[in-house]
Amino acid sequence: MLTVDFSRFPLAAGDRVLDLGCGAGRHAFECYRRGAHVVALDRNGEEIREVARWFGAMREAGEAPAHATATALEGDALALPFPDDSFDVVIISEVMEHIPNDKGVLAEMVRVLRPGGRIAVTVPRYGPEKVCWALSDAYHEVEGGHIRIYRADELLDKMREAGLRPYGTHHAHGLHSPYWWLKCAFGVDNDKALPVRAYHKLLVWDIMKKPRATRLAESALNPLIGKSFVAYATKPHAPAGVLPADASATDAPIADASGGVTPTAEPPTVAAPAAAPVAPEEGP
Repeated sequence: MLTVDFSRFPLAAGDRVLDLGCGAGRHAFECYRRGAHVVALDRNGEEIREVARWFGAMREAGEAPAHATATALEGDALALPFPDDSFDVVIISEVMEHIPNDKGVLAEMVRVLRPGGRIAVTVPRYGPEKVCWALSDAYHEVEGGHIRIYRADELLDKMREAGLRPYGTHHAHGLHSPYWWLKCAFGVDNDKALPVRAYHKLLVWDIMKKPRATRLAESALNPLIGKSFVAYATKPHAPAGVLPADASATDAPIADASGGVTPTAEPPTVAAPAAAPVAPEEGP
């Protein structure tokens, strides 16, 4: 289940991608399948080891192009272990609402994103999230839980202040808001309540089968009660004639014939956790 819409956020084979706060790795896996050089980073070591296992399994099964690379790395979003301008694409999905210093995270993302690069930010949408908070304190009053609810204009303003140029927004997962309302109403840890179990089965069926009826229903619901707000932005190039002090010709991006940008730099080199096994133990 993807929150980023890759028809609105195009990804080219060979793009250097950072999935920041990757969690279980859903966006990182999709980028790898599309032929990118992917770094999936999260502070949760257990999840990173699982993502590394899935990367290995995908590689063995031939699910990603041979030229693509994928690395899972444990790290801190406020102190990214990469040089400036390391990535063509940065994705941060359902993460910023957890982090007290969200401006610091934005600053780090902008630092490692090359000029002309693209960034996708997703957060819980204000309206549906407000309902969850009203129904249940346990939903957000947990260690590492949601500490803020973003309004769309607030998030976009913070992105602009960080030096980004937003170019598009949309909402996603309209079918999922009612599920979380039910969870909050019956208890966020109560998976046995009949309405919760029934709706969960519906969501699993939708994710696995993608029937036309639920796809149309979600498209209609997304503008109204979409669970996530998604914003896309670019990092502007330096003004003409102004170059960073350490800029060099070999690091400059080259425009391709289609009008896109092809980086000449190699993908960032980072070490994967040595203890991560190759084959997954079970399905995601």
